[in-house]
Amino acid sequence: MTQFMGYRRPDGRVGVRNIVAVVSAMDNTNPCASRIADIVDGTTAIATPFGRTQIGHDFEMTLRTLAGIGAHPNVASVLILGLSMTTANALADRIRPSGKPVEALGLQEAGSTMALTTEGVRVAADLVAAASEQVRTECAFADLIVAVECGGSDTTSGLASNPTVGLFADRFIDAGGTIILSEPAEFMGAEHILAERAVHLEDGKRIYKMVQWFEDEAKRNGVDMRGTNPTPDNIEGGLTTLEEKSLGAIAKGGSRPIVEVVDYAEAPSKRGLVIMNTPSAACESMTGLLGGGSHMIIFSTGRGNAIGAPVSPTVKITGNPHTAATMKENIDVNVSAIISEGEALETAVERLWDEMLKVAQGKITRCEVLKENQLSVSRFGPSV
Repeated sequence: MTQFMGYRRPDGRVGVRNIVAVVSAMDNTNPCASRIADIVDGTTAIATPFGRTQIGHDFEMTLRTLAGIGAHPNVASVLILGLSMTTANALADRIRPSGKPVEALGLQEAGSTMALTTEGVRVAADLVAAASEQVRTECAFADLIVAVECGGSDTTSGLASNPTVGLFADRFIDAGGTIILSEPAEFMGAEHILAERAVHLEDGKRIYKMVQWFEDEAKRNGVDMRGTNPTPDNIEGGLTTLEEKSLGAIAKGGSRPIVEVVDYAEAPSKRGLVIMNTPSAACESMTGLLGGGSHMIIFSTGRGNAIGAPVSPTVKITGNPHTAATMKENIDVNVSAIISEGEALETAVERLWDEMLKVAQGKITRCEVLKENQLSVSRFGPSV
């Protein structure tokens, strides 16, 4: 089994990064979180545009997502900011069972945003200094969770980059690892293929229901997904039918049995191929994957999509020769030789495997270097 040098956490999980997260529990402390992260090296701001006046399932999903990010194995310690200590601790208490250091500060108790920023800088600096003492130790590569994502799809996605990612997924699962495939709205027209691969009958039924929900919700809002998908940029890239796009999308999940279907930002409980219910929008989808504990994300793009997730290193792969040339500074793995030179998928997947191992051990991705990172927690209801 492949080994890598990672960070062991108190809850038994391993991390590929050693980040101090400055998490804003709600919109009104986002500026303070950003200021603290700008001042203190080694920190990452985690902010959401909501968090206040959310109710029911919608609020629970926001808390679960932010708590999942705070407890993430790539995070060494956490500073939570809230409008009050009550709201800050409501989130902090969900992260503390992970065993990592968690501090909480309230804006109202601090007295002003400048006072909160000053105190936050002091606390964050202490957390970073303590985190710097942690050292990498030998860990099993298969203990990681790798999510697969795509955006800006075109013909080359289904012919080159997605199949390469799919071969990686099979190899990683065979080694004992976990792969998360998301975006069920992108399964439409091919959902039966995935449902038949579900180990448990109920999971197969859930796959059908998830796809149907997205179609019904679109119709409720006056949109026919079958008439608007593929999107104009997909069509310009050579995709002609919904089924063609969907077959390419599911290719990145490989061919192994589906062992579990999980909800948005829900951590897998089993090893193997897992389906997560996320929207198709890349930032929302990756935020759910991040909340569910994905250590790294492989993002396949055809015509080009540069966005990545914070905390979870996002590896960009393309099979489009034009994109590989024009977006060179955004691409980590170029497999366009499959299209232009007839490179074998088996050769391309070796390069992807090597790159993922390097990233796990600390190599910085293009998204990390350029700070092409964005977070967007999905909404599941109105604010009141």
